[in-house]
Amino acid sequence: MAKNKDSISYIFTVAFLVCLVCAVIVSTAAVSLRPLQQKNKDLDLKSNILAAAGLLEDGKTVEESFAQIETRLVDIDTGEFSDAFDVDSFDPIKVVSDASLTESLSAQEDIAGIKRREKYTEVYLVRNDQGEIETLILPIRGYGLWSTLWGFVALESDFNTIVGLGFYSHAETPGLGGEVDNPAWKAQWPGKKVANADGELLIEVTKGGKADPNSDYQVDGLSGATLTTNGVSNLVRFWLGENGFEPLIKNLKAGGA
Repeated sequence: MAKNKDSISYIFTVAFLVCLVCAVIVSTAAVSLRPLQQKNKDLDLKSNILAAAGLLEDGKTVEESFAQIETRLVDIDTGEFSDAFDVDSFDPIKVVSDASLTESLSAQEDIAGIKRREKYTEVYLVRNDQGEIETLILPIRGYGLWSTLWGFVALESDFNTIVGLGFYSHAETPGLGGEVDNPAWKAQWPGKKVANADGELLIEVTKGGKADPNSDYQVDGLSGATLTTNGVSNLVRFWLGENGFEPLIKNLKAGGA
């Protein structure tokens, strides 16, 4: 007996089968592409780590350049390197949303607007031929105008002079706060000092056009983007301060971690 192709049941059956086939195709594609997506994500992160330290080289792949990087897990509170987790499987971004691996910040502490700070994270080291650290690359994040900015700041072997700074994820306004990606703005950071001889944290991003060109500690802010400028200044000061990586920096200056 021939089916009535105009019947509601037939139409629903065909629609269901089409949806089922499409769902299977999409799911299969998503699963099969997941390793490639993760690989690209890892390469992008490594590229940004290298860029902050000025280590991206023409003629070398990201993986080749990253081979000189040593990844270490650090206990942020103590400023000591830790073996609490395997660095090969540790995901510092996922950790941020894990309440058991983060701690609440008071309003006074939370100048970066992150609410909770992870107890452990990864930092990245470049050593010279003598095994001494010549570059320390630290993850940083904090709230700007519209979004959390995620990035890295690199320090020289004195752990006080900035090599470079860059953000790999944010949703700030293009042409305004989005100028944190502008190479001309990022070029202000190399050579700036974090703290004075007494250890007082002085690095800051000033209001656009207000930075003292002779200052070792001031970076000119983004014109027309006051809240993003304040956010960047606060997040840098947070992560280089006592609630961030200051304990690690002090340990490294003292010859240990």
